[in-house]
Amino acid sequence: MRGGRDSLAGFGDLKAAITAPAAAATVKLPTVAEQPRRVYEQKIDALGRAYATGKRKNAIARVWIKPGNGAISVNGKPWQEYFARPVLQMIIDQPFKVANRSGQYDVFCTVSGGGLSGQAGALRHGISRALTFFEPDLRPVLKHSGFLTRDSRVVERKKYGHPKARKRFQFSKR
Repeated sequence: MRGGRDSLAGFGDLKAAITAPAAAATVKLPTVAEQPRRVYEQKIDALGRAYATGKRKNAIARVWIKPGNGAISVNGKPWQEYFARPVLQMIIDQPFKVANRSGQYDVFCTVSGGGLSGQAGALRHGISRALTFFEPDLRPVLKHSGFLTRDSRVVERKKYGHPKARKRFQFSKR
C-alpha cells in the first residue's frame, strides 16, 4: 500500500523516544533579563541636526533640532507669534520640560495642514522624536510620558443621508 501505512511497525521507535529521559530534550528559554535590549543609535545629519516628522489630526510638522539657546522657529516666525495661545505654547514646550532640556536646543520646523491645535500636537510629536534621535537615552522618559505615540484620533467622516457624522434628522411620527 502507499507509504507503509499498512503496519504499526514504526511506532516502536516512537515509544522509545517518548520514554527517553526528559532532561536530554529540555530547552532553556532566555528570561526577560537575559534577552538583549534594543540599542537606539544617534541619527544626526551632516549639519549636526536631528530630523523628525510629527503628525496629529491632519497636521504634519517637519522638525529639525540642534544644540543652541532654545530658539524655536515655526514657518519662519517665532513660535510665540505663530502659536499665540498659552495652551498651545505649553503643549510645544512639554517634551523639553519632561526631559529637563529647556533652553538647550534650537528648533526649526515647518507645519502644514489642520488647525493650530493639530499643528501644536504635531510639533510636540516631532520635537519628541527628534530629541530621541539626538539623545537616544531620553527615549524611556518621553515614551513613558506618551509623547512618542502618534495620536490617531481624526475627525469622523460625514455619513450620507445625515446632516453630520453622528447627528440625525429629527424623527417625525406623523
